[in-house]
Amino acid sequence: MEAFTIRPMLPEDPPVIADAFTAQGWNKPREQYERYYAQQQAGQRKVFILLAGEEFAGYVTLLPTPSGGPWKGQNVPEICDFNVLKKFRGRGFGWALMDAAEQAAAETGSVVTLGVGLYTDYGTAQRMYVKRGYLPDGSGIWYGGDQPLPPGAPCVNDDDLILYLSKRL
Repeated sequence: MEAFTIRPMLPEDPPVIADAFTAQGWNKPREQYERYYAQQQAGQRKVFILLAGEEFAGYVTLLPTPSGGPWKGQNVPEICDFNVLKKFRGRGFGWALMDAAEQAAAETGSVVTLGVGLYTDYGTAQRMYVKRGYLPDGSGIWYGGDQPLPPGAPCVNDDDLILYLSKRL
């Protein structure tokens, strides 16, 4: 694997990250990353930035307490918002980011959680989570983060349709 660095988010990162995702056709507004930086500074979120050489390649964040799903409000860390730019995929960078997030989660507990989307764009992440030992929590599919989707209920296969997984550290 080529040389890389994982570090916390810096105040100059939000426009760089937003521009990198815009260049690959994804709408990830700078304000989202400015909010992440403020949350990092307040101790509400850890943000891990991966640089391939000097170039931004991806990130993952870790919440100390989940904001939705089956573990909402519990003292169980949640890996949240994990992205590697398309041009950097297949090089082990995603695995390295997950290692960093899991190591940080292990500092506060023995379990880490995450939610994963169900449409094709999430396929690579779904497979990686299984390879890393994540298992479904058994609560079914969730929509909107507030409650499991009841059987037969209509839904849209978008970013809010989520399967929650956990892993013992």
